[in-house]
Amino acid sequence: MPGAYLAAILVSAAGIALLDRRWRLAFWSEPRAAAGAVAIGTAFFLAWDAVGIAAGVFVVGESPLLVGVVLAPHLPIEEPFFLAFLCYLALVAFQGARRVIDRRRTDADPAPREEDR
Repeated sequence: MPGAYLAAILVSAAGIALLDRRWRLAFWSEPRAAAGAVAIGTAFFLAWDAVGIAAGVFVVGESPLLVGVVLAPHLPIEEPFFLAFLCYLALVAFQGARRVIDRRRTDADPAPREEDR
């Protein structure tokens, strides 16, 4: 089924976007910062891929799940989408973990007592 891999990436990204929207973790709290982080991360990993492709480490195999469009030798069109998804997922996971840790710290700190004021 051509395009199944790209479809899976997009459906997964939509799921992460729903979590982001619900908890306002990235794009729904700081859209410019989130866009910058995802763009910089994606560009970094595309450069990493380019080095790996030039070194012969990364090659694209034949798969009926791929669309079949290549942006460059051994760089299928799905790769930038996957890398952007990976960066977005990491950002949402990091912000979610940070929020949980902050909440636990806040809940663990007792309210100041009258004698402490």
